[in-house]
Amino acid sequence: MNPLHNIILPEPTLRRLPWYLAYVEILRNKRVKYVSSTRISRALSVDASQIAKDLSFLGVKGRTRIGYEVEALTHALSDFLGFSRAHKAYVIGTGSLGKALIRDSGLSNYGLDIVAGFDIRPDIISREDLGVPIKHMNEIYDTMQTTPAEIAILTVPPEVAQESADIAIGAGIKAIWNFTPYRVKVAEGVVMANTSIYAHLALIYTRLDSAEVQ
Repeated sequence: MNPLHNIILPEPTLRRLPWYLAYVEILRNKRVKYVSSTRISRALSVDASQIAKDLSFLGVKGRTRIGYEVEALTHALSDFLGFSRAHKAYVIGTGSLGKALIRDSGLSNYGLDIVAGFDIRPDIISREDLGVPIKHMNEIYDTMQTTPAEIAILTVPPEVAQESADIAIGAGIKAIWNFTPYRVKVAEGVVMANTSIYAHLALIYTRLDSAEVQ
């Protein structure tokens, strides 16, 4: 294992690294060979010194007056972030959002391999058009034996979010990616990440309203 993977990054740095990766991937596709922290700074509105500090965690060094080699930086970022390694996942709750995530083939470009979906509704469980099997939630224990996964993506109604997470963790899931507005609690040692679509939507609405008042 790469020893860099054991580094605990400050969370703000970890949030910025995918921005850098997205930008250098654009440059790589344009066959740009080198990029400076100043150029990245102009594109992403992040201070150049902060970019250099963030990238120092990867062990990648730029060349004086030339910058970073785009190809090497792309690989270093992708590897460090875990995007270059496959991580199997289940989607729990296959409503509109769950189905959209299952169908999002772009997630596989970032190492996320959704191998099954779980629900409790008979009409959803019988579907065969999503590319992965959709099973009853009670089958998660057996599925972990035959097609194990590390991550459960939670897209269930908020009133069953905690129960669904508990079942997934009890079956052996090691990480929860929570898309529900409910703040799920997990045991120590289980990785937890919340993606609050509704909170960000509320933020947009509030700022829109403030702008209109001004």
